[in-house]
Amino acid sequence: MQTMYTEEQEQLREVVSRFLKAKSTAVDVRRLMASSEGYDLAVWQQLCGEVGLAGTHIPEEYGGVGFGPVELGIVSEEMGRHLYCGPFFASSVMAGYALLNGATEAYKSAILPDIASGAQIATLVLDNLNNPEEVGSALKATEEHVVSGIASIVVDAHIADLLIVAASTPDGLGLYLVNAGSEGLSITPQEALDPTRKLSRVSFAEVRAERIGWLTEELLNRTWDQICSVLAHEMIGGAQQLFESTLEYTKVRVQFGRPIGSFQALKHRCADLLMELEFAKAAIHHAAFCLAASDGEPYAASMAKAMASDTYMETARAGVQLRGGIGFTWEEDTHLWYKRAKSSEVFMGSAHMHRERMMTMIEIASSHDNGEQP
Repeated sequence: MQTMYTEEQEQLREVVSRFLKAKSTAVDVRRLMASSEGYDLAVWQQLCGEVGLAGTHIPEEYGGVGFGPVELGIVSEEMGRHLYCGPFFASSVMAGYALLNGATEAYKSAILPDIASGAQIATLVLDNLNNPEEVGSALKATEEHVVSGIASIVVDAHIADLLIVAASTPDGLGLYLVNAGSEGLSITPQEALDPTRKLSRVSFAEVRAERIGWLTEELLNRTWDQICSVLAHEMIGGAQQLFESTLEYTKVRVQFGRPIGSFQALKHRCADLLMELEFAKAAIHHAAFCLAASDGEPYAASMAKAMASDTYMETARAGVQLRGGIGFTWEEDTHLWYKRAKSSEVFMGSAHMHRERMMTMIEIASSHDNGEQP
């Protein structure tokens, strides 16, 4: 199993970083979070066409680049660092992984090329974004493929052309395709703590859909792990940016005739943050390597998400605190990453949920090793 980045993977990071440094500045982020769409169409088209990021992990036979979880993690780290505003996470990651895992070959071939090219924007509709065990409790589908129910939180539904919906049936959790504008479909944008990631409430009033596949318990958990791994990478990218900017601030902010970073208490605080950040980076990279190799600990993604949640929030709090009064102001950019940290902390499961999930997986693995029934 891979344990270090290759030269080619580091080159990918440089390409993505260079693109986002030019196209996702703090000024751009503020402009887009104040807009109703929440993204720049021209930049999205460049990201998909010229750079090819929308198809990073989508196999070549479906129009993608054909990379794996490790490269996708690298891309997501850089997007978190630069707080990219756009449908990459909803369309390429969430909807993309659900389709790759649960859709039939015919629907993969029909839908994934447009997602990879950016020709269409998709999003994944789950009725529970806190725990995979509770998915399917609110969205139901009949044998005639009519979907009813409400999903309270859906990422970028307001700009999606396609909604990939997980709905429960008597035969299991079905995967359905609903086109934007379908009769009975209602999408209501919601005010969110983090305005850089647009959320909507999606209501299905007997909406006719196409069943495109199934998500068994195994496939749902795999999809959840893959999404959580990407989210954890994005979070650590943001934490890295916050740490670096905070460290730089302590070097230039002068109090009592010397930089505040020269005071022992602040040195220790920054050292503690760096250690937490490095531990979390090791966890997210390990999760991506495990997913890429289809090997390793089954709980690696949950461990990564739990550590990323704690580390991002701690780094964000410190970023505000160490800046003093200016850290609380609208003009200072720290609050942009703080809000993303807070919203991501509970998105796709809190750190507490993921620790419980880890322990359950460890207990199951232990019982298997001992020849016991789980």
